[in-house]
Amino acid sequence: MSGEKDLEQIKREAAQKAKELAKQRQAAKQAGEGNDPKEVADKVAEPEVKETEAKAEAPAGDDAELAKKKAAAAAKAKAAALAKMKANGQATEEAPEAKEEVSASVEGQDAELAKKKAAAAAKAKAAALAKMKATGQVEENAEVETPAATEATAGDDDDLAKKKAAAVAKAKAAAAAKRKAQAEAGGEADAPAGDDDDLAKKKAAAVAKAKAAAAAKRKAQEAGGGADASAGDDDDLAKKKAAAVAKAKAAAAAKAKAAAGGGSADDEKAKAIAAAKAKAAAAAKAKSAAGAKAGADEPVEEKKPSPNQPYLDKYVKTITDNLGDDILEDSYINPLSKDVPTLVAKKESYYRLAEFLKYNERLGFDYLSELHGTDFQTHMEVYVHLYSYKNRQSVALKVKLDRDQPVTQSVQPLWAGADWPECETYDLLGIKFEGHPNLHRIMLGEDWVGHPLRKDYEPYDVEV
Repeated sequence: MSGEKDLEQIKREAAQKAKELAKQRQAAKQAGEGNDPKEVADKVAEPEVKETEAKAEAPAGDDAELAKKKAAAAAKAKAAALAKMKANGQATEEAPEAKEEVSASVEGQDAELAKKKAAAAAKAKAAALAKMKATGQVEENAEVETPAATEATAGDDDDLAKKKAAAVAKAKAAAAAKRKAQAEAGGEADAPAGDDDDLAKKKAAAVAKAKAAAAAKRKAQEAGGGADASAGDDDDLAKKKAAAVAKAKAAAAAKAKAAAGGGSADDEKAKAIAAAKAKAAAAAKAKSAAGAKAGADEPVEEKKPSPNQPYLDKYVKTITDNLGDDILEDSYINPLSKDVPTLVAKKESYYRLAEFLKYNERLGFDYLSELHGTDFQTHMEVYVHLYSYKNRQSVALKVKLDRDQPVTQSVQPLWAGADWPECETYDLLGIKFEGHPNLHRIMLGEDWVGHPLRKDYEPYDVEV
């Protein structure tokens, strides 16, 4: 049993030496480029031969001599195989699994090699037994069962070692060549189970690199107008380009047709905008009509009388009692202006009513706080707001004027505060106030054409 353990240990040491030899070969290959392959092999094998010879001194007698010869022969055979591989340009990388691939790589020598391996194993067992006897581990008279193959000579051992080393070297070279070819072709290497993780990582990296290259190619094709595109991409790109060209031609033709018909793109755009506005106005009108109809169907809430209604009644009664019924065109409470009582005078009685409102003892509107004009398109209107400090009451006075000839009497002689407001109304709306002491433009120049607050105003100089 101890002999078998020693044999297993010898095998492990041999495998370890084979790995170290592979590293030495790789270093020799890098350092010995351009040298004689045989010399390089001898240099690489020399340390191993010496180490083998040193270890072979342990056995006693003929066994020690036999171990030395076997080790030297194996080292020489490996060195010769290395020199031959370097001469042929083959890879020298040693695969850890080369020992297991020997029988599968050597064609036609399987049966003979198996016999020789059995004989070598028997010799190794016999040598181990002799060593144990020499060291006293086994009695000299102990019966040991040895196979018939132990009768081989030392010369056969040398030949067997050479053939075995040559087969191992050949198998290693074949495995290295196969891996190199697979790496160049991008294929998957038949890696052992221990290298599966590394192989998977390399494969994933290769796939990622291929995807990145494909993405870069597509991007370059899009930026460069489809250069170096594949056949399918060329067809799609050609179709898209043709569609874009056709669209551009159609747009150019439409533009040329519009120009030939006397219209421009701006005219078409203006028409479209006008149509959209008209449509929106019609929708708003329909909505308003629908709301009015719905409101007509609902019961009308009774409005509460304005708190200023008694004042309006007082003003109207006082005016009609003193000036008659035909002086007022209308009178009402204006809810949009804080329920101020509003009087609408007829055009010819505007100044007479204003004078009455100021000097009547019951009314006494001695302060003019506001005067302005408004263009209602159908007519012009002058608005005057008066206030009575004595009664602490207010009233609004209005008069409607012809839009083509807006002329009325000035109230500046009654309230001096109407001076500038009437000039401003004249400047912006063109309403003339007869009897004004100095009616002139106060905002625009005297040579200004038109009145900016009129609804039909068009600038004389369109660039201003």
